[in-house]
Amino acid sequence: MRGLAKMVEEDRYCIDIVTQISAVRAALRRVEEEVLKDHVAHCVEHAIASGDKADQRRKIAELMAVVGRAER
Repeated sequence: MRGLAKMVEEDRYCIDIVTQISAVRAALRRVEEEVLKDHVAHCVEHAIASGDKADQRRKIAELMAVVGRAER
């Protein structure tokens, strides 16, 4: 983000800034995907293995909510 701010402050070429914004978005999507995979592999899996139906429902609801927000 600081790099983008610096580019704007330095009045860099607009297309270069937009290209960099695209690269940042792609990197954030990859990080988000890894964090979600980790969440499913640990938190959701633990809730399923625990047999606690309330916890299972909570974890699934959390996951669905975050996936729904990510798609917007």
